[in-house]
Amino acid sequence: MITKVCGMREPENIRQVEQLGPDWMGFIFYKNSSRFVPIVPSYMPVNVKRVGVFVDTNKDGILLRTAAFKLEVIQLHGSESPSFVNDVRTLLPGKTIVKAFSIREKEDVLRAQAYEGTCDYYLFDTKCETVGGSGTTFDWSLLDHYQGQTPFILSGGIGPNSLPALKQLKHPLWAGIDLNSKFETAPALKDVTLLSDFLQAFRTLTEKNNNHE
Repeated sequence: MITKVCGMREPENIRQVEQLGPDWMGFIFYKNSSRFVPIVPSYMPVNVKRVGVFVDTNKDGILLRTAAFKLEVIQLHGSESPSFVNDVRTLLPGKTIVKAFSIREKEDVLRAQAYEGTCDYYLFDTKCETVGGSGTTFDWSLLDHYQGQTPFILSGGIGPNSLPALKQLKHPLWAGIDLNSKFETAPALKDVTLLSDFLQAFRTLTEKNNNHE
């Protein structure tokens, strides 16, 4: 089960969160975000996969930041078309490609069908007025409508109190979780203790589930 901590920016905080052992760490390149990363931080993780979060960025912009930040995962969080996503995959061979979808109703889940085969993972987030980072959770029962082949990462308002609901979540293509605003003391600044406790509990939970299968 992939654990991703998103919305990182501050060098010392990056170092501290890296030591907790998440699989992925996300850096947001959307200028309207309070977690926007304008330049490469003075410390970047070396033991965690670096994720770049892009919102309707052109291909040149994606290529430039992928090189500058040494990204390993490309997350497309805007209204990118299936052909655009496929083009990015072709331009960046060997990189993991994630396409995000904002979910409020059944139709939002079904939109993912058009993207089958274009990327490695989907990310299902809560639909809101801003682009992600809402701190709210969508109705996870909507995931029952997802019948695709691409594994998905669950995002949107997952916080310290989400473990009971995550324990109940059963979907064969659920591949990970994305953590952000519910673990912050300020935008782009994570509460390391809170995050550490949650990651330990989540790992215990997923190990138990795997043992019961």
